[in-house]
Amino acid sequence: MDEKIQIGEKAPDFCLPDKNEFNICLKDFLGKWVVLYFYPKDNTKACTLEAMDFSRALSDFQKMNTVVLGVSPDSPKSHTSFTDTHDLQVTLLSDSDHAVIETYGGWQLKKMYGKEYYGVVRSTFLIDPEGVIAYMWRKVRVPNHVNIVKEMLKELQVS
Repeated sequence: MDEKIQIGEKAPDFCLPDKNEFNICLKDFLGKWVVLYFYPKDNTKACTLEAMDFSRALSDFQKMNTVVLGVSPDSPKSHTSFTDTHDLQVTLLSDSDHAVIETYGGWQLKKMYGKEYYGVVRSTFLIDPEGVIAYMWRKVRVPNHVNIVKEMLKELQVS
């Protein structure tokens, strides 16, 4: 696995369009914690569960001075439909050319039903208020992931 990003490094900055095609930049959130999660596709089972879990926990994250950004290769239009269909509260960003996903090491060769293809490996990064990678999870399993992220955030904020 290509480990492009390491804990303790400055998080690579980016600007990506949200569902309204408004550019959201990582640097806009300096001074706050950021949960940056990469997921494969809108309206698929695991991705929907993950987005709903983060949405349900959003007020907890906000109380901890934290924003939650979800990134996939889907279009802003797809994000609008996904958000509206599932009443999602998290900010979803479109990385249609997967450049940011690649920068964070989340675009990798995958295998399903004997076929190989490139796609998004579900990953989550905790970025501190100075813009430094504080923690990361690769090959995320959705069940209980949001609680694990919240617990790590609490630990890091105390230390």
